[in-house]
Amino acid sequence: MRGFPAARALPLCPDALFLQECQYLHGEFQGPACGRDGPYTPDVFFWCCILFFATFALSSFLKKFKTSRYFPTGVRSTVSDFAVFLTIVIMVLLDFMVGIPSPKLHVPHTFKPTRDDRGWFISPIGPNPWWTVLAALVPALLCTILIFMDQQITAVIVNRKEHKLKKGCGYHLDLFMVAVMLGVCSVMGLPWFVAATVLSITHVNSLKVESDCSAPGEQPKFLGIREQRVTGLLIFVLMGCSVFFTSVLKFIPMPVLYGVFLYMGVSSLSGIQFFDRLKLFWMPAKHQPDFIYLRHVPLRKVHFFTVIQLICLVLLWTIKVSRAAIIFPMMVLALVFVRKAMDFCFSKRELSFLDDLMPERKKKLDDARNEAGEEEEESQKATEAAAAAAASSVQLNVGKTSDLDIPKQSSDRTDPSEIIILDEMSQTTAWKAESL
Repeated sequence: MRGFPAARALPLCPDALFLQECQYLHGEFQGPACGRDGPYTPDVFFWCCILFFATFALSSFLKKFKTSRYFPTGVRSTVSDFAVFLTIVIMVLLDFMVGIPSPKLHVPHTFKPTRDDRGWFISPIGPNPWWTVLAALVPALLCTILIFMDQQITAVIVNRKEHKLKKGCGYHLDLFMVAVMLGVCSVMGLPWFVAATVLSITHVNSLKVESDCSAPGEQPKFLGIREQRVTGLLIFVLMGCSVFFTSVLKFIPMPVLYGVFLYMGVSSLSGIQFFDRLKLFWMPAKHQPDFIYLRHVPLRKVHFFTVIQLICLVLLWTIKVSRAAIIFPMMVLALVFVRKAMDFCFSKRELSFLDDLMPERKKKLDDARNEAGEEEEESQKATEAAAAAAASSVQLNVGKTSDLDIPKQSSDRTDPSEIIILDEMSQTTAWKAESL
């Protein structure tokens, strides 16, 4: 086809032929408005944007449906728990009914290795010379550092005290299982089995248990996490079974998946102190939340600490997307020295509020207890001082007075509204002149 978006002309076809006839004659499409299978559909990009933002908005809405005023509690809880799944189903049906050819998830049709020239197991050395094993020790050390920090950071976030987990944590066992799976995946040529921080946080958030609200307008209270192994087992079983669902998964549009990823990332930002401190740059002081570090650390110091973290984040991202990505684990390790250098810019007390593993709620409770203890101590000291002063005055009066002493009328009046005429007249200038 040449030159026209309607695609009517072909070198091998007369000008009057339509698109269907050209396809039947196996014609060749040519021109800036034509693709391999015909003219481009002009509204595909706009439709992809609609799917992307609609998926994010609908996921957020259904997740918050639990606090809605409509429908029974069981219905609201079910909709909130399966918010992402319901969103994907709704968006796939909507894309199918509209009929615009949006890009779909590309999945293989058969269960076999991606490349035809390899099997299920990969030789550790392969056609490479023997010295490549020794040369691989340096990048292997960098990968070990990165995997270790990724695993431990994710485990620390999941096992935070504010999640109120009852079962103990198994950092060493988790790391051992990751190491075993890395070896299995390397031998089979599969992607490495590493900790997924965003997915782990989303999984924990989906298992939160909240109290039932009895009073109107009362906010539910966080009670803990449903600690069980069923959801984790089913997640990985379904991931394994997904290789047999390729005939269904190929209908999922890629913009829908990108919208789900955006929702998972944004939902995991809630409660992260770095994100809360970023919002303080554009927030007036009178509208700032009651964060514990704002009570004890000056605002300029808080902004300075946030800027340092932001610069480190930008540098890490720049290195990760560049050709120098091989040194990314070393840059992550260099953050330890950056944190150590902050001791020269901040006091230990300020860093204890800005960079501490203790949750915000726990800090507020400890701060309230300390304030209550200080007030109680001050009141106790004041009471003891008053009692000591009263005891000393009683001893002084007993030593200087007796029952036969005639009480004298005090000239000091406690009530300023009491006026004695004779006293006031004796203090006037006219009365003093007459007395002379």
